Amino acid sequence: MTDKVALIIGASAERGLGSALAHLAADEGYHTVVAARRRDSLDILAKSIEDAGGTASAMTVDVTDEKQVGDLFTQVDDLKGSLDFVAYNAGNAFAHDTLGITSEYFTSAWQVCCLGGFLCGREAGIRMKKAGRGTLLFTGATASLKARPPFMAFASAKAGLRAVAATFARELGREGVHVAHVIIDGGIDGERLNSRNPELKDRMGQNGMLDPDAIASSYWQIHLQHPSAWTFEADLRPYKEVF
Repeated sequence: MTDKVALIIGASAERGLGSALAHLAADEGYHTVVAARRRDSLDILAKSIEDAGGTASAMTVDVTDEKQVGDLFTQVDDLKGSLDFVAYNAGNAFAHDTLGITSEYFTSAWQVCCLGGFLCGREAGIRMKKAGRGTLLFTGATASLKARPPFMAFASAKAGLRAVAATFARELGREGVHVAHVIIDGGIDGERLNSRNPELKDRMGQNGMLDPDAIASSYWQIHLQHPSAWTFEADLRPYKEVF
């Protein structure tokens, strides 16, 4: 097994950012841990990585459960190799009419998008600070900066995640740990969005959606940045996206 470990939280076998990141990390020689709630999808992803010549482990976690998050990182500790790259990619675009949002729905969005990021970031930060190195990336969204209906709950949670990431960056950067927040401004050309809205890709046209492999490449470029020129925040969007 390699001496470096990458952990992708919020991955699945579907074509998407989590899968693209997992494959890229494995291609770069990292033992890649893929983590999410559904074990069956994770097993498929881990096998596809191994079939391509990499090494991978699949681990289940509910990111809103503090004990499960702790157990996940304990399992990663048991692997041979140091945790060098973590991407928090859990969550989805919670959409609901504003005046119909229940407290349960609002809380659920915050737990997945914000609380989970804090719990995973804290555990990663503890280990990376001790090692004196590592990269911790958080996936943001347009809603991290711009709140509008029907995304009140999602925007509140994503804005909170951005604050969590900024605090980790200011605390851990001086310890040699690179923390960054990446705003994804546009639709990702993956299986999830294409299955939910099959007409969107044709409507957006060529390169009108973000390619998952292109996003993953940008994440990895942040990981490789020289410590004299670190990025905290990057925003990625299709060239034709209005912003």
